[in-house]
This record gives sequence, structure tokens and C-alpha cells, in this order.
Amino acid sequence: MAGDGQASTSNAFSFISKGWREVKDSADADLQLMKDRANSFKNLATSFDRELENLFNSATAIRSSSSLSRPTEIDFVKKLQPKLVEIRRAYSSPDFSKKVLEKWTPRSTIRIDLSAIKNAIVSEVEGREGMAEFDRIRRRRSLKFSEFWGEWKRDGDDEEKQSSRDWEPIRVLKTRLKEFEKREFLGGFKNSEFVEKVKSSLKSVYKDSQESQAVPPLDAAELLASLVRQSEPFLDQLGIRKDVCEKLVESLYSKRKNYFLLNSPSSGESSVLEGENVNDELDLRIASVLQSTGHSYDGGFWTDHAKHDPSDQKRHVAIVTTASLPWMTGTAVNPLFRAAYLAQTAKQNVTLLVPWLCASDQELVYPSNITFTSPEEQEIYIRNWLEERIGFKADFKISFYPGKFSKERRSILPAGDTSQFIPSKEADIAILEEPEHLNWYHHGRRWTDKFNHVVGVVHTNYLEYIKREKNGALQAFFVKHINNWVTRAYCDKVLRLSAATQDLPKSVICNVHGVNPKFLKIGEKVAAEKETGEKTFSKGAYFLGKMVWAKGYRELIDLLAKHKSDLDGFKVDVYGNGEDANEVQSTAKSLDLNLNFLKGRDHADDSLHGYKVFINPSVSDVLCTATAEALAMGKFVICADHPSNQFFRSFPNCLTYETSEDFVAKVKEAMENDPQPLTPEQRFNLSWEAATQRFMEYSEMDKVLDTEKNGARSSRGKGKGVSKSASMPSLSGMVDGGLAFAHYCLTGNEFLRLCTGATPGTRDYDKQHCKDLRLLPPQVENPIYGW
Repeated sequence: MAGDGQASTSNAFSFISKGWREVKDSADADLQLMKDRANSFKNLATSFDRELENLFNSATAIRSSSSLSRPTEIDFVKKLQPKLVEIRRAYSSPDFSKKVLEKWTPRSTIRIDLSAIKNAIVSEVEGREGMAEFDRIRRRRSLKFSEFWGEWKRDGDDEEKQSSRDWEPIRVLKTRLKEFEKREFLGGFKNSEFVEKVKSSLKSVYKDSQESQAVPPLDAAELLASLVRQSEPFLDQLGIRKDVCEKLVESLYSKRKNYFLLNSPSSGESSVLEGENVNDELDLRIASVLQSTGHSYDGGFWTDHAKHDPSDQKRHVAIVTTASLPWMTGTAVNPLFRAAYLAQTAKQNVTLLVPWLCASDQELVYPSNITFTSPEEQEIYIRNWLEERIGFKADFKISFYPGKFSKERRSILPAGDTSQFIPSKEADIAILEEPEHLNWYHHGRRWTDKFNHVVGVVHTNYLEYIKREKNGALQAFFVKHINNWVTRAYCDKVLRLSAATQDLPKSVICNVHGVNPKFLKIGEKVAAEKETGEKTFSKGAYFLGKMVWAKGYRELIDLLAKHKSDLDGFKVDVYGNGEDANEVQSTAKSLDLNLNFLKGRDHADDSLHGYKVFINPSVSDVLCTATAEALAMGKFVICADHPSNQFFRSFPNCLTYETSEDFVAKVKEAMENDPQPLTPEQRFNLSWEAATQRFMEYSEMDKVLDTEKNGARSSRGKGKGVSKSASMPSLSGMVDGGLAFAHYCLTGNEFLRLCTGATPGTRDYDKQHCKDLRLLPPQVENPIYGW
């Protein structure tokens, strides 16, 4: 095989050498033709000289023999005589031919314009008509004689004859290359990957030279549309709604857009705008104009240029949350599942950053007196709990940051700069679970400065909880604007699990949570038992949730008290623990309600499988995890007609009510009928696999990963890529940077922190945190924002 390969290579080079020899011979023939033409021109000049000399002699004879000659003619001949002598000497010089050849022939070597050869070959690859197409390209570029040898057009030659003569070397070369490609000894070389890459490379280079086109400048309507779009947050504070601004931008830009599409010189340009929304189209339009001028925007006053560069390594995703197991709350469980399923794709490294509580806070937060002496011990507990439920080993990293429990807020607040617990080399993509909660008192580096893309996931409807407190309306007003402030300053994209949360900047609504796979298996088991005719449900209705008034207990007691006679004999088992447990139970007892209170337990516990109806009257939830779990287990769910339950309405076993009378009707309907088994599509929609797909799409993480993989953010379509972010300054970005700087300054003042409800000592972590997490004492603060 090696001998055959060497022979093929030798024959190939011999074949190419033969082709080039023919090209050289043809070139030598053309040079000889040029010399002959130069000699012919010399002879013509000599003959002309003789004619002039005869004319001069004739003029002298006429002057001497005729006294009637006009004085003006004699003077003309006298003046012409010296010039004719000079001309005769010049053309009679033996160096004349040498000078002509030096001017019109290659000086030392034959220099061939390889770009013309490339264009000729590309035209052949594209299936055009060989020599005619090459000659068209040559004429368009107006090649001079010194740019490509062998071209000498004779007067009177027609176009076809001239083309076949002028480009004979190229025609021979192309013919020999075609024969070379068809030779049998080359075997599979003809269709080899190397040949195809060479052809495609030449073709792409040729096309790139044709794509440079003038970009029309921005007009007044486009500039005004851009100003309105970037001023949306400011206009919103003035009472101008976002949809009004969007309509104004669309009306300003639509006329220019239609003109651009109608007058686009190629379909490729129109495809750039095809499928984009108005904002993206306007961004691309401005970026293309700036790019055509050579302008490059390197960032403004707030820009941090020391971001992680993911170009030559695997991507990193850091998930930062506000709670951790064994506290069975949504912000502890759902981010844990998200980390596991993002890591399962193996497309990126994942780190889950959870709060570490000192022993005194652990006793207040964690159930059943569970405490940990070290982060490693708690990590083992978390991993064991997770792997028992997902059925596979999750390959992701768990890290801890210092946190303190606030009794007043019943939540964990970060202590110090949370962002510093993600190494700079891993600071690529950040997912902030509850971004408003994490950043209320954040005094540290701006997340969007350290990370390339920051996504916030809103879990909790804080405004609903705050309104229930003393002076709740006033507190809710301030908290609403603070939430807008911090999410805008620290996030690139915000995901709201439902419309029950406040409308935040840069936000979209999408349920990006799934249910524990264990619940789906329970549902499949129930469906299989029903098919065999077995009795699947032996119990009636139940309610499960943390026992605080805001979690639906107030609504449940009010409904049952109002319709006590209508629901005579209807019993509800209530599972839960919480701060308001004693008060809730005493209220139910005083009203003589048929409620049976039991200790809280895992929703997947075997004792809960036999219930047929799950009741959840809560209107404070954003997206109730227990509701999704009950549907996955094949139960009926009775819940309020509320935005938090919008995702569940598509499931036939979800019964929603609008009034208290409607609640009674739904209870009777559920108790008298059996729930329908879930279809495979419905089960998938409840799974974490589907939730992860939705998260990747709505958080724009898929675009970020694909963009960085390809090297640059480009427009959709087949046109030339245009960067939308690096080419132009953003008024919105500058405002966001100013808001972040102002927040940094305010949160650095301990007095202001305490006045707004911060836990004392949370600006920096304390000595106990340093001991537990083996941290160095907090460094002296750098007064310059952005470090």
C-alpha cells in the first residue's frame, strides 16, 4: 500500500510538472511574438524616417527652383527640420528595441496574478462556463498588461478569437487539472476531503470579495426609535407603559424597515432581518452601520474588561441559591435538581453555591434537630438525598458561602460578597435563584461584570407576603422598586415562574421547574393498578405545606368555615410544621372545623399515596411544587383560579375555582369521580428534562453557548455576521451601571443597611464563618467600584 501511494504521488507531481511546462512554452511563444512586434514597430519607424527625409529633400528642391513659394511654407519646413532630425536619431538608435521590451515584458521573472487563476478555478467549481466567465471577471477588474502576462490584443480581432488566444496558458492549465482529476491512478483522491476543502476555500474567498456593499446611513426615524427603546425603563417610571414604547418603536422603524427590504440588493441581506423582532432588527441595523464605518465600542465607564474567556475551555455554570437541605423549601430543592440535570448533559461544568449557617442558625432552620459540624458533612447529606430521588450520580460541584438566618424575614441572607466564592476562572454563566433576595444587601462585585451571562430565577412573591404585615402597603411599595433596581442592575435575563410575581425588568414568564422523578414513577404505578382493576385510592383529601398563614392556611380555614354545612362530613388531613402551627390549629379548633393536623413529611412518603384529592387554596405561591407533585402522582388537584396555577390548567385533573361556591362544587366533583391517567406527553411536561429544555431556551443560555462556541455573536440568517453588543454603546447599559454603582455605595453604609432591615453583621462574614469555611478574614475594602 505504501509503494502504491508513493507511485501515485510521483505520477501526480510528474503530471503537474508537464502541465506547467506547457504553460511556460506557451508563455515563451508569446514573448517571442512581442519581440517580433517590437522589431516590426522599429522597421515601421525607420520607413517613416525615410519618408520624412524625402519630404525634406523635396521641400529644399522646391525652395531653390521656385521663387513663387510662400514664405510661410518655407518657415514651417525650417522649424520642422530640427525636430525631424531628433526623431530620426531616436528611432534609429540600436537601444530602441531593448527599451520597448524592458517596458512591456516581465523584467526578471514571469509574474502571474494568482487571484485571476483562483477566480477562473472558482468559476469552474460553480458550474459556470469556464473561459467565458473567467474573461468576464478579467474585464471587470480591468487587468493591465503588467498585472497578467500574455495579453496583447490585435486590432480587428473579434472577442471570441481574442479570448481564446489571450488566456491560452490558463485554458491549458484548467484542461490539465481536469485530466489530472479524472486519472484512474488517483483513486479516491478525486472526492477526497482535501480536494473538497480546497474548492470550498477558494469559493468562499471569491464570494467574500463580492460581498462588500455600501451600508446606507441611519436616518432620523431610526435614531429616534433607538433612543425610545433604550429609554423604556426611564419612561416606565414616568408612567409610560412598555407596550406603548414598543408600539412607538415599531411604528418609527417599520417604514424604514420596509424600504430596506424592498431595496435590498440581495436576498441575503433581507434574510438577516427575517424572523427577528423589531428590537433585534434595530440592533442589527445600527451595528451594521457602525461596523461599516470601522467603529468599535470597547465599553464605557462601568464596563469591566476582565471577564472569563471561555474560547478554549469547557463552559462553567454557577447556580447560586438562598437555601439548602435539609430545609425543605423550594429554593433549596429546585436549584439542586437544576444543577443535577444541567450537569447531566455534560456540555458544561456546574457548581451549586448554597449558604452555610453557623450552628446556632442551623438549630433554628433545619428540621428534626439536624445539624452539621462541617460543610463536607452537609454536602454528603445533600448528595445522598438527591441521588435517592434522581436515580443517577450527579457530577457537579457543591460550594458554600456564609449566610445568616433572619428571624424577622424568615429567610437566609448572604454575609459578605457572595460572588467572590466563585473563582474568576470559573466565572462564566451565573444563575441567581431569587436574584432580588440575593442582592437586596449585596455589597460586592457586580455579577454582570464578573460573569458573561447572568440569569435570575424568581421563586417567591415577596410583595404578597409583605402586604400581610403591619404597614404592608407602604413596605410593598418600597420593596417593589428595590426589586426592580437590583434585578436590572445585576441580571442580563430574568425568568418568572408565573405571572403571580411582579413584572421585573428583562423578565419573561416560564415554568422552568420540574418534579422529582420519584413522583412520576408513583403516577405510573397508579395508572398500571387502575388498568388491572385494583383500587388505587383509599383516602379522601389532604393539604401539605409549611404551616404559616401565608401558605394557604388562612384561605383553607375561611372556605371550610363559610361552607361548613355544604361540606358536612368532608374531612381534610393537614400535614405541616411551621412558626404559625399553634395559632392555625387553635383557630381551626375554635371554629370546629373537620381538620386533622399531622406532622409535616415528604410528599413522596408512602402514607400519602392513597389520597385522591390534593387541596391547595394558596394565592401567595409563585408556582406550587406540591401541586405539580400531586398531578404527577395522578391525583385530583383543587386550586384557585390564580396566575400561579396557569401552568397546571392544561392538565385534566386540575380543577380550578373562582368563588367559594365553585370550590364546593369542585370538591364534590373530585370526591365522586376518579382522576384520569396522565398521557406520556403530560408526564414529560412535568419532568425536569422538559424543565431544563425550557430553561435553556428562555434564559437564552443555548444562544450564549452556541455563540461563544462559534467565536462571535452573529445574526440569524445566511448574511454576514454582525455583532450587536460589541459595536455600539447602550444607554440602558450605562444606566444599569450607574444603578449598580449607587447600590454599591448605599449598601456599604452600615447605618442604611440596618434602617432597611438588614441583619447586623451581614456586610462581611464573621469569625465563626471564617472558622467553619476556613476563610481568611475579610480584606480591607477597595474604595474604587469595580476593583
